[in-house]
Amino acid sequence: MDPLVSTSWLASRTGDTNCRIVTVDVRWYLDPTRRGRDAYAAGHIPGAVFLDLDADLSAPGGARGGAAGRHPWPAAEQVARVMGRAGIGAGTTVIAYDDQAGAVAARLWYLLRSYGHDDVAVLDGGLPKWVAERRPTDTVVPSIAPREFVPRSRPKAVVTKDEMRATPPPLLLDARIPERYRGEVEPIDPRPGHIPGARNAPYTANLTAAAQPVFLDAETLRQRYASLGADRSEAVVYCGSGVTACHDLLALHRAGFGGRLYVGSWSEWSADPSLPAAVGDEDSRSLAH
Repeated sequence: MDPLVSTSWLASRTGDTNCRIVTVDVRWYLDPTRRGRDAYAAGHIPGAVFLDLDADLSAPGGARGGAAGRHPWPAAEQVARVMGRAGIGAGTTVIAYDDQAGAVAARLWYLLRSYGHDDVAVLDGGLPKWVAERRPTDTVVPSIAPREFVPRSRPKAVVTKDEMRATPPPLLLDARIPERYRGEVEPIDPRPGHIPGARNAPYTANLTAAAQPVFLDAETLRQRYASLGADRSEAVVYCGSGVTACHDLLALHRAGFGGRLYVGSWSEWSADPSLPAAVGDEDSRSLAH
């Protein structure tokens, strides 16, 4: 399945009982005063279910500063339980959306693919584009019939800290904004900077400059990531906690390249004082927009 669907594609299928589509609202905010569940309750795409990044798409303990980073990778048992409860199973098409141009929705896209469910896409432009086009929203929480979700783990989808230390990847991409990558600001993690050798590929540069940004076309993304070396080596991508890195992984996939997620990301790496950190730009080719 194409990793992106348009608002018109989804609108033409919303409410169609013949389409086995599960639309999932995964809004989440770094600001602790905002809750995605509250935003969902205030209005969402009709029929959408809500999944929480912290509680549903991450293993327990991360939000409390666990050793595996702020959003640890969930085990197969958790994924089976959460997805089955949301009505996701064999034969269902999953459409994930948020209000941050896919920054959070891409986590669900990558998570499902990592557990063998490839029939998943991100709503390009998300809720802001949907609303700007005057499409309907409602506050009804749908009644969901549980389904059986059988996880088929793809073990090479994620990279651990130990693997990073033992075999540094030939191409390591940091999806955070340039200021965090360079170590000029660090709002949440223990140390500023980036993993030595990583090149900056901020996820925001995957998007158009429109009022409701969408992903760049596949050829433009291909040129972007080829300039970073993705045409020569499979990329390992990280960010702050393994969320926006999935945006880069979706862009890489759309461009025709492979990639894997270092799920612990900077929140895990920077918490280990035995590991090195670099500041500034790694080299002149860094895509620091």
